[in-house]
Amino acid sequence: MDRVVFNPFSPLMLLFFFGLLALVLLAVIVFPILFLSAIGATFTRLGFTWWQALLILLLTLIGSFVNIPVKTLEGRPGAPAYDRYAVMYGRLYRIPQQAPRTVLAVNVGGAVIPVLISLYLLYDSVVLSGGYLLFALALAGVAVVTVTTKLVARPVPGLGIATPFFIPPLAALFAALILSLFAGGVPGSSVIIAYVSGTLGTLIGADLLNLHHIAELGAPTASIGGAGTFDGIFLTGIIAALLA
Repeated sequence: MDRVVFNPFSPLMLLFFFGLLALVLLAVIVFPILFLSAIGATFTRLGFTWWQALLILLLTLIGSFVNIPVKTLEGRPGAPAYDRYAVMYGRLYRIPQQAPRTVLAVNVGGAVIPVLISLYLLYDSVVLSGGYLLFALALAGVAVVTVTTKLVARPVPGLGIATPFFIPPLAALFAALILSLFAGGVPGSSVIIAYVSGTLGTLIGADLLNLHHIAELGAPTASIGGAGTFDGIFLTGIIAALLA
């Protein structure tokens, strides 16, 4: 008797399966490599060597797990209950249980390191390069991003302050492209202005100018530059400088 073996999967199904597997491998392996390469390229455009960029990236990744508590904010008694989820700027946020107090912290990788890099770039533009004009233009960019971010930042009860992810980087990018026209041909002026204005502008506009709202929202933790309540300082500077 002849034996006939049937393939349970059609060629179309096999093609779909291998295509799905390729997409998964792309998301797990290729995208992170491209993302890290883009970050490294951004720091080299800012004047750092590849070894310095690698060190900054390593310290940033390690520092992202470190939150330094700064202050404990007492919440207002009798805060109303909110739903477990809230939608803000098209993003679904999970709302934790209302907390009687909020621990305000600063994330090392997401806030401290980007701010130190920005301050170094400002110092370098004045002391090492004599670029007082570039210093002033960078501060003007910070003011533009600060005002823009402050206008779009919204408090989310139980979570913190939310901002649309794309607006601060675009504001920093446009400010850098316009202000760099007045930099007198200083090399890399647009990249420096984009990074400094994106980093410091987001920190001031989204975080520092909204600290008075934090105690009212009942969030258990508010981490400046960390995941959750405050984020985007690190990525805003990177994206803006990469596109500039």
